[in-house]
Amino acid sequence: MHIDRYEFGIIVIEGQTFRNDVLIWPGRIKGDWWRQEGHLLQLDDVAEALAANPQVLVVGQGEPGKMQVDPALAAYLQDRGVELLAHPTREACRVINDLSGTRRLAAALHLTC
Repeated sequence: MHIDRYEFGIIVIEGQTFRNDVLIWPGRIKGDWWRQEGHLLQLDDVAEALAANPQVLVVGQGEPGKMQVDPALAAYLQDRGVELLAHPTREACRVINDLSGTRRLAAALHLTC
């Protein structure tokens, strides 16, 4: 998977443009993804992606980084040996591109705030 471009409110992944938050896992990009609580990422929000058994979950917290990871989700990931990397979305995109092809990734990317 390769992130071609990210700007506030828009992301281009392998030539496909998305204007809503995205949930990504091997072989799938869910472009109509949303969370139970706008700026809190919880286990139920990423369960589909985690079912693919990623080694890493990359979280794009929005341009200024407002979206937070629920401590219960962080503990769940740690218990299962899934590395959690949470960054403002621009940096999260760089991380995805750097790790792509080397580790099995899932990503939850908030495109705006």
